[in-house]
Amino acid sequence: MINYYTSDNGRLDPLDSIESGCWVSVIDPSPQEIKMLIDDFGLDSGFVKSSLDEEESSRIEREDDQTLIIVDTPVASTEEDETKVFYTMPIGIIITDENVFTISLHATQIIDEAVRGTIRNLRPTFKTRFVLQLLLRIAALFLYYLKQIDKLSSAAEQQLHDAMKNELLMQLLALEKSLVYFSTSLKANEATIEKIFRGRVIKLYDEDQDLLEDVLIEMKQAIEMSSIYSGILSSMMDGFSSVISNNLNIVMWRLTIVTILMEIPNIIFALYGINTVDLPLPFTWFPISLAVFLTAVAAVILIKWKKK
Repeated sequence: MINYYTSDNGRLDPLDSIESGCWVSVIDPSPQEIKMLIDDFGLDSGFVKSSLDEEESSRIEREDDQTLIIVDTPVASTEEDETKVFYTMPIGIIITDENVFTISLHATQIIDEAVRGTIRNLRPTFKTRFVLQLLLRIAALFLYYLKQIDKLSSAAEQQLHDAMKNELLMQLLALEKSLVYFSTSLKANEATIEKIFRGRVIKLYDEDQDLLEDVLIEMKQAIEMSSIYSGILSSMMDGFSSVISNNLNIVMWRLTIVTILMEIPNIIFALYGINTVDLPLPFTWFPISLAVFLTAVAAVILIKWKKK
């Protein structure tokens, strides 16, 4: 799907066809649309294929009069077992002399927000500033999802204090995995933005310097938060692992006590049945009383030993 947008007083309006200075949004293009991007719009075929590669890492590259910027953007989804997961998806930004193209294999929140007008004052005619505003929003989106991860982990921790459930543990494992994805993508994005900051690949104007610095600061902050949350979550998982192991030891200890106490009557009744026959009725209460007495004594001894 290919859509065209132009700016009108800071708002994006759709167009029927491509115009100079417009933004071209490409999401999950068909083979015919890919061919049109390469043949009709003159985009580099390698740039288009790289933008549609889910495994492509963040980078910046220039070829002739076109510049490719690939950045990872955060995505949130819910699996069938209600586990909340976060991951990253690459999005390609191709800058030509006349237009800005964004190409992705799937719809992303950053593109939706740009179309809806959530990102204010977007003007595709100012290509550098337009790209920097997208990058700033991507960095802010990372920070937002990191806060969501922190809230989810805190809620899971509170529930795990009440009851150990596999679903909660799986949620924490998914969050820990998500932080690994975020950390890797953020570091790659930081390297890409630092290359832009040097001004060798994209022409930077004086009014864009402050915006680019904000992007870099937001990205560094997201990296730091990701590292902190990852350390906290890792320590939390280690702690709950110890708690689970300790609870298992307690259960095994209780089962051992019950087994020992049940063996005492079995031994007495077995010996009594083997060595005595046809005793009067009053004598039959003796082994029962002896079994109860010895079991009670053993229980007291084992409980005191456990407390020590």
